[in-house]
Amino acid sequence: MNANANELWKQCLLIIKENVTEQQFNTWFNPIVFEAYDTASSTLLVRVPSSFVYEYLEENYVDLLRKVFTRVYGKGVQLQYRVVTDKAHNLTQDIQSDSVEKLPTQGATNRGNQEPSPMDVAAQELDPQLDPHKSFNNYIEGDSNKLPRSIGLSIAEHPNTSQFNPMFIYGPSGCGKTHLINAIGLHIKRLYPQKRVLYISARLFEVQYGYATLNNKRNDFISFYQTIDVLIIDDIQEWIGSEKTQDTFFHIFNHLFRNGKRIILASDRPPVDLKGMHDRLLTRFACGLIAELEKPNLQLCVDILNNKIKRDGLSIPNDVVQYIAQTANGSVRNLQGVIDSLMAYSIVYNSDIDMRLAERVIKRAVKVDDEPLTVDEILEKVCEHFNVTTAAVNSRSRKRDIVVARQVSMYLAQKFTKMPASRIGKLVGGRDHSTVLHSCSQVEKRLQVDKGFTAEISTIENSFKLKS
Repeated sequence: MNANANELWKQCLLIIKENVTEQQFNTWFNPIVFEAYDTASSTLLVRVPSSFVYEYLEENYVDLLRKVFTRVYGKGVQLQYRVVTDKAHNLTQDIQSDSVEKLPTQGATNRGNQEPSPMDVAAQELDPQLDPHKSFNNYIEGDSNKLPRSIGLSIAEHPNTSQFNPMFIYGPSGCGKTHLINAIGLHIKRLYPQKRVLYISARLFEVQYGYATLNNKRNDFISFYQTIDVLIIDDIQEWIGSEKTQDTFFHIFNHLFRNGKRIILASDRPPVDLKGMHDRLLTRFACGLIAELEKPNLQLCVDILNNKIKRDGLSIPNDVVQYIAQTANGSVRNLQGVIDSLMAYSIVYNSDIDMRLAERVIKRAVKVDDEPLTVDEILEKVCEHFNVTTAAVNSRSRKRDIVVARQVSMYLAQKFTKMPASRIGKLVGGRDHSTVLHSCSQVEKRLQVDKGFTAEISTIENSFKLKS
């Protein structure tokens, strides 16, 4: 039977090879190793070299895999991945495919040319539209997200309480908002599977509303959303200027809120800055918890990178990790994109991931200033602001004003030059990289509690902009 199963797998590869380019086949399908086929459960088990390959196959080739497996193994085949999580110790994790031989969901239909009425699926079991890869397990905690993460986890464990409802999360693009609200929804669904949880982007909500209005199903649209137990809406700043969408959501919000249902919202700005949004909505957004997600600091970027590197089974030198963390502009999205790109380059060209490859990838993935500031220029501006000399900052003096100027210089150098901490330390009095990291941490902590100090840093940064 094993021999026959192997032959069937070879047939699958031949069909796949006919439907993709040679490079695509060599990159994504050649590394797959056939493990077993269980005829009793119609389960096909294959081994893939990393989580990155598994996720890429699921996101980009699932339709092809479904057609090929149905053709070779027959209807009802289930795909299971054995993902290598630690190459050194040969550790693996078995993951069931979410998509093979699965009927199209509302989410899949919504990505087509026509938008269905939400009531088309109201009678069916509700698909929460959550991304299974964005969970609390891989949402790394740091200073920039500690409060929203802790409260989000508490809400997920006790969704029936009225505390922190609604939860309004805001922060710049790439700071992890979508990941956090997905994680909350996934945790609620795992602990309370009977609850009707729905994640939706503000844009798709507006498109669905437009479809419902055109087809005289506005009341059905509102009724559908009033059945939700946990409503999670992303990027609500998209509704600015959309009067009718805001009016409709106002009625949905009131119904859910009065009935003790959970509402979680995400935006790129706080309610007070949502100009063009109805005041009556803004007052409701502000009646719960408003939590800010900041861009991750250097240490959190390093932690996020190391976590993803471990999950993907990669081997990346520490100096390359530091370089990526310092260059990604505090964006979780940039960090993940760089690692995914490095993984792809490494697979395609069968090369090790080193500093040269990292620099090559980052130039294509991250916007880096053409004329970055130098450490000397930063020192000059900082010393001018604090009325101290560069010689004093570079000295071993422990006077408070000199220590502050030294720490601020290191913090701004780390923020604006993209240099490794070790290089910054050498240029600021010959310190080591640990001193630079400590200085950055001290400045970041003070920025969180000292508004006067924050204003001083802003003044110095503005002086950089006047340089040119």
